[in-house]
Amino acid sequence: MTKKHTKLRGPTKAETAKLPPFQGITPEQIVVPKTQAECQNAVDEIVSAGVTGFDTEARPTFQAGQKSNGPHVVQFALTDKAFIFQLHRSECQKAAADLISSNTLLKVGFGLRNDHKQIRHRLAIALNHVVDLDQVFRKLGYGGQIGIRGAVGVLFKQRFKKSKSTTTSNWARPELTPRQILYAANDAYAALKIREALEKEGHL
Repeated sequence: MTKKHTKLRGPTKAETAKLPPFQGITPEQIVVPKTQAECQNAVDEIVSAGVTGFDTEARPTFQAGQKSNGPHVVQFALTDKAFIFQLHRSECQKAAADLISSNTLLKVGFGLRNDHKQIRHRLAIALNHVVDLDQVFRKLGYGGQIGIRGAVGVLFKQRFKKSKSTTTSNWARPELTPRQILYAANDAYAALKIREALEKEGHL
């Protein structure tokens, strides 16, 4: 008779709401490149780090069957800094594409399957050399997609706040709001910190 293995579960939203807040990256630590020189400096710094937290944002679709033309924003995070690339700027699009397609820069994030599809559609390139943390937690015995909020709750016993109004905001706007910039930066930053914690515990 085979023994059934009970799937681990991440904390619920209600459970994480009772935890102390996750100390994320601050506005002063976020770079939003605009010029070719700023983009190149960002690429050089990110590549030299070797590992980066990664995520994308796209303007949401609200009608059935409507296809997203995102991503509109691509974000990378290091241990003390985050970079937000807006793809409507040609210099930023090229810089982000170089980082996304790099086979030497390890990109770490959650739910990267959807990012793969959007990147291929928008930029006609592959998202290379990645670690999808949802897959790591699945191998550890967690069912489904645990996501950033659940992972922060499990590893750090902290609350990672995600604003629905910011999640569903217009990420294609020419200038992002301070709230959007902070949100995007911390999505990538939290992924990197989670990866560091998993590695420290011997899971990577």
